[in-house]
Order: sequence, then C-alpha cells, then structure tokens
Amino acid sequence: MPTIYEQVYSKVGGQTSGHRMPAVEGLHPDIKDNHDGSISVEYLPTKGGRHEVQVCYEGVAIEGSPFQCLVDPVDDGYVSVFGSGLVGGMCGETESFNVVTKSGTLKDLVVTIDGPAKTDLKREDKGDRTTISYLPMTSGAYNISIKYKGKHIKGSPFNAKISGEGRKRTQLSISNCSDYTLNVLEPEIFDLAGSLKKPSGTIEPCILKKMPDGHLGIAAFAPREKGDYQVHIYRDEKPIKGSPFSIKVGEHEIAHAAKVNVSGKIGEAIANETNYFTIDANGAGYGAVGVVLEGPHRSELDYTEPSPRQYQIMYSPHEPGIYILNVRFADEHVNGSPFLVNVGGEPSGRIRETVTVDMEQAEPVNPGTRCEFHLKIPGTNPFDMEASVTDPDGATEVCEVIDEEDFHYRIVFIPKLKGINTLSIKHKGLHISGSPFQYTVGQMSSGGFHKVQVGGPGVEKGEAGADNHFNIYTREAGSGTLSIAIEGPSKAHINVESRPQGFLGVSYKVPKPGMYGVHIKFNDEHIPNSPIKVNISPDGGTAKLVTVHALKDRGLAVDKPATFTISFNGAVGNLHATARTPSGNHEDCLFQEMDVGLYACRFIPKENGVHYIDVRLNEAHVPDSPFAVMVGSTAADPAMVHALGEGLESGKCNSKNRFMVRTAGSGSGFLAVFVDGPSKVALSCKEVDDGYEFSYTPFSPGKYLITIKYGNINIAGSPYCPTVTGAGRKPSPLNEQTSMVVETVEKKAGSKVHARFRGDASKVVVRGPGLKKCFTNRQAQITIEFKDAGEAVLGVGMIGPNGMPEAELSLKRNTNFSYNLLYTVKEPGDHLLYIKWGDEDVPGSPFPIST
Repeated sequence: MPTIYEQVYSKVGGQTSGHRMPAVEGLHPDIKDNHDGSISVEYLPTKGGRHEVQVCYEGVAIEGSPFQCLVDPVDDGYVSVFGSGLVGGMCGETESFNVVTKSGTLKDLVVTIDGPAKTDLKREDKGDRTTISYLPMTSGAYNISIKYKGKHIKGSPFNAKISGEGRKRTQLSISNCSDYTLNVLEPEIFDLAGSLKKPSGTIEPCILKKMPDGHLGIAAFAPREKGDYQVHIYRDEKPIKGSPFSIKVGEHEIAHAAKVNVSGKIGEAIANETNYFTIDANGAGYGAVGVVLEGPHRSELDYTEPSPRQYQIMYSPHEPGIYILNVRFADEHVNGSPFLVNVGGEPSGRIRETVTVDMEQAEPVNPGTRCEFHLKIPGTNPFDMEASVTDPDGATEVCEVIDEEDFHYRIVFIPKLKGINTLSIKHKGLHISGSPFQYTVGQMSSGGFHKVQVGGPGVEKGEAGADNHFNIYTREAGSGTLSIAIEGPSKAHINVESRPQGFLGVSYKVPKPGMYGVHIKFNDEHIPNSPIKVNISPDGGTAKLVTVHALKDRGLAVDKPATFTISFNGAVGNLHATARTPSGNHEDCLFQEMDVGLYACRFIPKENGVHYIDVRLNEAHVPDSPFAVMVGSTAADPAMVHALGEGLESGKCNSKNRFMVRTAGSGSGFLAVFVDGPSKVALSCKEVDDGYEFSYTPFSPGKYLITIKYGNINIAGSPYCPTVTGAGRKPSPLNEQTSMVVETVEKKAGSKVHARFRGDASKVVVRGPGLKKCFTNRQAQITIEFKDAGEAVLGVGMIGPNGMPEAELSLKRNTNFSYNLLYTVKEPGDHLLYIKWGDEDVPGSPFPIST
C-alpha cells in the first residue's frame, strides 16, 4: 500500500511552511519571527521516521527546501536531527547540523565524527537544541555517530561525503527519456504553442519537440500524478488537427527515481582514463536523467545509448582525488546517490597560468565623438579589411580602417545617434571572429559577465612554440576584474596588451602541443562558452608546406559539389578536412588522390551561409586554415539582426515573456535561439512583418541566459541575461537548455508577411485510370483527394517524350477535398506526370504514363 502524505500549510508574514510525513493526520508548524532577520519553524512530531519540511517565501521554495529531518522516538519523547552537514560538503569549509531532544536531556547526547583525518567539532547548546559544526580538512567519507542515552539514534552513524577544495562541477543532462511522442506529423514546429492539462485540472505550458521520426512530441514530461493528461497544441491560437491529445498515465509512467539502476565504476576510478558506469531507466517512468560530477578538478563527461532508456556514462577526471557523483532522475536522487568516487592514478601534469586585469568603467561617449578600436587580427590582408557602423535607426556608414604594423588595425568611426550602435569588422566580406560588436553611445546600460566578447585565431586553433593571439572586448561589461587562465600540458606564457575603448589584446605561447583550456572570468563568473577548448598543434613542421588551390569563397550553391585541390609539396602525414556549417554541424570532406602528393577534395553544402573549411595535416592546420566560404547568393548578415523586448531583461514564471528578433535586411539564414537556466522553458515563435517574435515560459525563478545566433554567429548584444521572478518550481540542480532553430526567409523593412500553408503531401491520394495508360488525342482523367493533407498549393505538370511540357492540362473542383485532373497527350511514348502538394511530391510522383 502506498504511503499516504498529508501536507498542511501555515502562513506568517509572507513565509509559508509545510510539513510532510508518513501519517494520515496533519501537523501544523508554528512559524516564529526572531526579529533578527531569521525565522524559526517548530512542530511537534507524533511518529518517528523521515520528515520533510517545505519552506516557501511568497510561493517560491527557499534555497535548500525541502529540508529532511529524522525523528526517532526515545522513551517518552523524540530526538530529531537535520542539516546539510549530515550529507556532505567541501573540505576547508565549515559544515553543520542540528539535534533536538526532549527538554532538559541534552546532557544525554553524545556526538563523535570519524573520517580520513581528525576533525574537531564544536557544540553550541541552546535550550533543547544543539548545533554541531565541524571543519573537515581532508576529502573523503566521514562517519557521524549520534548517541542518545548510550544508544544510536535511528540512522546513526550518518555518512557525510566531503569533496576536495576548490570544487569543480561537470554536468550532463539526458532528456530523451522524458520525451513523449504524439501521433501527429508537423513539418514546422516553431510557430506552435502547447499546454498540458493535468488530471488535477491544473494547466501549464509544455515544451514541444520534433522527434527523430518526424512526429511531434513533448519534452521534459515527468508526471507526478496518475490519470488522463491532455495536450493542447495551437497554431496562431487555433488548435491543430487532433488537438487535444490524450495521455493516460498509470503507475508505470510516473517518474520513480528509486527504480533506476546504476552499476559500474561509481566507487573507484582512474584519472585521465575513461571510466564507465550504466544507468538503466527502464521501468522508472518518464523523467530526465541528470549526472553531476563534483571534485577538486574538472572532468570529461559524455554518454552513449546502447539500448532505449539505458545509458552508458563515460567520465574521465583530470586529476586524482575524492569526487562526488550525483545521479538524478526527474530531479530526484537515485538509490545510493550521491556516490563517493575515489579517483586514483597519476596526475595529468596539467599546469594553469593566470593573469588578472582590473577593468574600469568606460567613459560615456556622446554623438559626434571620434572613436577608435585597436585590435590585432593575424593572417589578414589590409586590402581585404573593411568595417562599418550601424546606428539605432538602421543607417550604416563605412568606417576608416588604418593598417598598422604586425597585423594591428585601428578602426575609426564617429557615431551620430545615442543608443546601441553595431560595429562590423570584416575580412574578405566575412565577419572576423568576435564581430559584430555592440557599442553604446550615451549612458551605458548595466553590464555583466555575459557582455564580455572574445574572438581571434588564438581561441580557435594554436601552434606550440609560437605566439597565439586573440582579442577581448569588455567595454559593455562595465567595471570589474577580468581573469585569463590557460591550463594544459605545459605552462603558458601570457601577455596582455591594454587598448582603448575596452579592448584587450592577449597572446600566449606554450612549449608543448595538446588540448588546452582558455578560462576567462569576469568578476569570478565564467563568460559564455568559457572554458574554451583549443587544440594546440605541434610547431607546424611539414604542415606549413601544404597548399590549398582552387577553393572558391563565393558563388557556391546548396546541393552542388564544391571542389578544391591540396598539394603536399613534399610534406608527409595524415590529411583530414572538415566543413563547419552555419547550423554548427561538422561534415567530413571526401578525398581522392590525383597524383603523388596531390589530392582532390570535395564537399556538398546543404545550407546557405558561411562555411569554414578546416584542413589539417597530422592535426596541425595548414597555412590560412580554416578557410571561410560563402554558400548562396544572399549573405546572412548577423550585424543587421537586432533583438529587442522586455523578455530579454526580465521575466515571470509560468507566463509568456516575449522578445522580437528583427531580420529585415539581413538576408536569409538559420536563426537559432538558446535559453539556459534553472529550468527548461516552453519556447515558441511566430513570424511577423520585420522578423520573428519569440516567447518563452520559464518554470523556475532565477537568472537565465538567452543566446541569439544568426548563421551560427552571435548577433550584437547576445547573450542576454534576464532575471525571472515569481512563484514556480524548485530550480533544477542542473543547468537546463532549450533551443529553437528557424530557417528564415529574406525580408525587407516594411514588408508584409504572407500566409504560409503547410500541408502533408504524404496524405494526398491520387487514383484513376489515367495513371496507368492514356491514348493520344483522347482525354484522360485522374482524381486527386487531399482531405487529410492540410492546407497547401496543388501543383501539376506533365513532360512528354520530347522533353517539352504537355499543353492540355486542366483542374476541375470535384468536392471540397478533391479535384479532377484532365489531360490530353499529343505524341505517343512515355510521359511523366508530376503532382505536388506544397513543395513536396505526393506519393508516387512523378508517375510514369505510357501511350
């Protein structure tokens, strides 16, 4: 029989406290204001066992809630114990817990702590309660023994797991076991919105997702109650066909973290080697899997899915030490979690070098003031450099680019309007790494770590024994402390060159090749995408001899092969080339040997936009690699894309928060929006005259990060950091990400949006005698039915044996959902009949028809 929970709430001055325990009767907690900025929650337990106290402020759970408390009946009273120090913590920090006994019997309580190293505990008695604090100086497992009147209380000894100093956190989120597939096909989902009605009657937004088989589904589905759920899905505020969709949830579908099995290396592991363990979520219901590894150093963490709902986790800590492994299912710990992992093996020998710079607040700039940017861009030609500035009204002017020695450039411009200006710096017509830049004229807005921009070849590739350069732009971030750390197989020699207008030039040299991490923090917070992994290749060697020929950087088209040649010129080694697409994918290029030391290379672009071709010999980039090439006639220019709206600055839980991305005048390309934060969000989009309007519904309060990319390049001002307030779910211990990608159409300012018809060509049925056989100069008939195919444009056409289209084709409406196609052929031979619904062929098209 399941445990019965009863929850009783009491409100005092905005605080809400709930008490939950395995008992039918309710308990009424007493909340007292201590008048010193703290409150006390007291209740009288009537049964022993594990209790849970939920404390909320204005409807939102406070940090640490719900609090667990063990109550043990002793003689005619109770002993209760609670506090995070019973579970674990970090060495070098004071941990604590509380014990409450019957009034006047604290002298009968004895607490001892044993662990890897001796630790002193402090005891502070106050009435019938004592607070025990201890300072562990060595990581490992500590046994906390609590005896009352000579006997262990229930649960004693407690096992506290202490991790190493300077704890680093690596996380992995696996969400596909919380996906539910609906029986409906939708070609586009970006303009859909959904809501979920629970059996209890409450309604909340749901997260829509396109499943790998093309069906529509919902993500982050973790039901907590049995019964019938209903999923309502709307397009333009109208239900789509089949909505609402019903989901019947029984005992097997409810998320049960206790039914998840974990096996493998969860107790001991080896540093710098791949360690494996398995998570089996079969039979545990719907819920996302979260893995967090905390310890004294960073770790590599990844997974594979050998079979449905079974995951093989691969982790490799960088250094030996004590790590804590947290495995959660539907935000609850699985049995045994957190696990204490003793990582052995040899140290990696990785060395970290750090440079710290204090950045001052930039002085406001008024319109008409001469402004200069100073930056270094190795590998560029001054004749191919160009720069422009776009003011808040959308007017663009060319900037003066002054070439200085050693790839240094001075960009000069005079802004005319107050507000956010966008500076574009391009080489051969393509944005350099880090461009476009945001530049505020007039009063500076509030900055932050997310406003720091980094770009340059030194954060994309590197060479051992040579200076590797990149630029950091901090003007929009405000004042603060910037730290630059480089960690890898050898010590880095770092030089920082301070420049006007918030630019810093950074160069670093390392003696050994390998994978390095570039850690950039602003006011002790990692900037977006930090740490950046950079593969430092050997000192070039023979790779410097390799040359690339006949690579067109313009005029390439989608689905048409692009070829170029690679000459070794006497070099020896393994050649590898990949194409990085605008959507962020990596595609391998195909090789064919034409002669000794001469290869032809070929790739077929599938997207419009800028592609980057990486050509490496023995993992070292050849000269000028990566090569930037433009696919398509219209460039997707991120500098012309602007985002605005209250949703970029603030938001509310369980409400739609909106912002607009204006793409008019920026060409066509892939527009991607990523929302990171303490919960997933319901993200939807609709097309408007000048661009696309996005709305997101967060489920938990806290800080979120909204990243907007166009053609896989951050637009100026991205990312944004809105603060979400209001009542919602308890924030997830993992950082959750929600994303959406829209393939935009070219827009012009002031243009109107025409209705889009999206039908399902697979649902069109074509029948009739005219499909098989026809006779010259005699009319044939075919019936086209589209009752279940949605809305789209019907297109028909026929090609004769001479390759010319047949002249006599006509469509006549038969019913509301069918047409009769009449045609007459003039020449004998084989004909091809094409029938399209929208942009797709109907099943069987083109139809071969012989006379």
